[in-house]
Amino acid sequence: MLEKCPVCENNLIITRLYCDHCGTTLSGQFGSPSSKFSNLNSEQLKFLETFIRCEGKFNRMEEELNVSYPTIKNRFSDLLKALGYDSGLGEDKGQENEEKISILQKLDKGEISPEEADKLLRG
Repeated sequence: MLEKCPVCENNLIITRLYCDHCGTTLSGQFGSPSSKFSNLNSEQLKFLETFIRCEGKFNRMEEELNVSYPTIKNRFSDLLKALGYDSGLGEDKGQENEEKISILQKLDKGEISPEEADKLLRG
């Protein structure tokens, strides 16, 4: 159902309801059935669809969208905010997670030893 005007993108107001079974028509001003998703722009909706298709796995999203992990994380945080949720990741927490990911990537590439990674991760 259309919720936004295709010309100016303002919210549409339902003024008429019709029953195709019995022919009854109701006229008036009715509330618009809105959801949190109706506030998302097309880019956010596409990101959400990709998130669902990838079962919430950021590494699969990185490959599909061809963007970096921090970009995925930032878009996800923006999506949560648009839906009215706090992402739970403050700037400090987000930076801390990026540092941990960097350490684990270095470990995976053999650039540091498991002992070094453990020491770095523990601070």
